[in-house]
Amino acid sequence: MIFFDAEEKRPLLNALSVDVEDWFQVGAFEDVIERDSWDALECRVEHNGDAVLSLFEEAGIKGTFFTLGWVAERYPSLIRRIVDAGHEIASHGYAHDRVFNFRPDEFAADLRKARKLIEDAAGQEVTGYRAPSFSIDTRTPWAHEILAEQGYAYSSSVAPVKHDHYGWAESPRFIWKPLPGSDFVEIPVTTAELGGKRLAAGGGGFFRLLPYAFSSWAIRQVNSKEGRPAIIYFHPWEIDPEQPRVENASLKSKLRHYSRLDAMAGKLRRLAKEFEWDRLDAIVEREKTRIAA
Repeated sequence: MIFFDAEEKRPLLNALSVDVEDWFQVGAFEDVIERDSWDALECRVEHNGDAVLSLFEEAGIKGTFFTLGWVAERYPSLIRRIVDAGHEIASHGYAHDRVFNFRPDEFAADLRKARKLIEDAAGQEVTGYRAPSFSIDTRTPWAHEILAEQGYAYSSSVAPVKHDHYGWAESPRFIWKPLPGSDFVEIPVTTAELGGKRLAAGGGGFFRLLPYAFSSWAIRQVNSKEGRPAIIYFHPWEIDPEQPRVENASLKSKLRHYSRLDAMAGKLRRLAKEFEWDRLDAIVEREKTRIAA
């Protein structure tokens, strides 16, 4: 379905983004899988990344791939395939460390390390960033300033909801400028509103676990009622029902991670057909005009 921008009378495009990380790098397993063991585990990110590229090509859409530096370091050819297909390549940090666990200087170093690896593999500049586990919040008042200092144009690192793992409920729902006098912007993942409550609707586990009708309703609400683009994300491992199982994880983590993996690809194809999509950097440029100077 195509919605139109009420002010500019052109199709309203949404952003479909991919957080490029492997099954063993997710926050749900960070307490049971040692970082030192990553290189000894079965890596499936290249295979799954190619599956995502095929899905996007089939649907005729372009997206943004927020990539770990760890992945770019080991699979540079995957990064080149992403770029060659016309998608935006952006940073997801080096090794999926949450921003609120860094000191400011450590965060700056992580940004530099990841960016160099991604840019070396991609052969082009990286201007977008997404914090692992949406970990920019009230605990990291310095994070946006560091991103701007390093030349990033935008961040999509805030989930403006309350959640047991993350969330900045007080954040604006749509694009905003966190730094006075700077063109740097934050563009949060999508939320919907129902009965005065704000609901997470930006993708990932919410999209995979809940009925498709909920996500379709949420995007329609944002597009038609608010006249805004939806910012949706998912991970390559979410379309991989054959991935290894982590038996020593908590039941809650296993239910969140493994449920409905076999349904995800089909739901994404349906989503890709129902709405209009573009790269996040293009969406940011269009949305910047809505921000007061």
